[in-house]
Amino acid sequence: MQSRVSSVEDAKDLFVRTQPRVFPLVILKILLLFLVLGVGFSVFSIYIAQRVGVQDVILRAHSTFQPSMEELNSLDRWIRPPSNLIHTMNDEELLWRASFVPLVKKYPFRRIPKAAFMFLTRGPLPLSPLWEKYFEGHKGFYSIYIHALPSFESNFTSNSVFYRRQIPSKVSEWGQMNMCDAERRLLANALLDVSNERFVLLSESCIPVYPFNITYKYLMRSKHSFIGALDDLGRYGRGRYNLSMAPEVNITQWRKGSQWFEVNRKLALAIIKDTIYYSKFKQFCRPACYVDEHYFPTMLTIESPHLLANRSVTWVDWSRGGPHPATFGRVDVTEPFLRRILDGRSCTYNNRNTSTCFLFARKFAPSALEPLIELAPKLLGFG
Repeated sequence: MQSRVSSVEDAKDLFVRTQPRVFPLVILKILLLFLVLGVGFSVFSIYIAQRVGVQDVILRAHSTFQPSMEELNSLDRWIRPPSNLIHTMNDEELLWRASFVPLVKKYPFRRIPKAAFMFLTRGPLPLSPLWEKYFEGHKGFYSIYIHALPSFESNFTSNSVFYRRQIPSKVSEWGQMNMCDAERRLLANALLDVSNERFVLLSESCIPVYPFNITYKYLMRSKHSFIGALDDLGRYGRGRYNLSMAPEVNITQWRKGSQWFEVNRKLALAIIKDTIYYSKFKQFCRPACYVDEHYFPTMLTIESPHLLANRSVTWVDWSRGGPHPATFGRVDVTEPFLRRILDGRSCTYNNRNTSTCFLFARKFAPSALEPLIELAPKLLGFG
């Protein structure tokens, strides 16, 4: 009996001693099986890739994810205007980006200078049908930019010259620094198009008073930019000066001019890159000092007085008195009225006398649209 027990115990001991050796062998076989399957799958995948051209698909996909690198290496990326005016840059980023200036003056491509028409408005452009007729047939010689209230959504159709021309905006208020911010924002967006050479600030109540081709030649051939810079000794001029603006701005440098300016590319860059005068005007020119009438005229008089014509190309009527110019509606727009805008003027252009002084006029109410369109072909030369 004892012998049987010993035999059983010996058998158990044998099983226990041999079991650990058998177990790793099974694991090794399983691992070898997976390895063989993995190698076989890889060989099969390579065969399939060669047969169906997966490598070509991968290359095409790779190239799809690399457009920015190709654009960075292409001149077209720098000379092509933005296809979409909507962007995510804040004002600081926008002004920095727009301040890029090539140091080589000769363009290595055929550049057609364009006039940038910048509309500063609260919302709709009620006179847009008249402007549509004005721009008709002149594509490639102008650009359009609209700064409206951020909440405003335009409804121009795809065949309109104003379609998708609204830029990212912020609220702007008359007489406040944010009005000048809006104008700088318009200039900065327009400067992103390297072909824009002249920059016209307009409102929703402005109209053109000459055909586009005359306006275009007038601006492109001008040696000066059209911004008023009057040294007004009265209370509405120097009377608005704050002594705290010195030493950056002295009272003898203080100027007043119309908000509705036209500048060349050099002065547009000077406006958007300014940090010296901006903070002074923001802090010390507040109603009854109206910053939109003083900031640009004063700053440009200090920086580039020889480039200023010291007059505006936008006609306006202050004869009725008050803080705002006269507004003209349907009953006002007659043939004699429009001739009064066009005729009987005298000014200088490139240091020579001329009777062509105004290219635009304001302020016109929406009700003026119908008679304007009716009279434009005969008196304004378009439509």
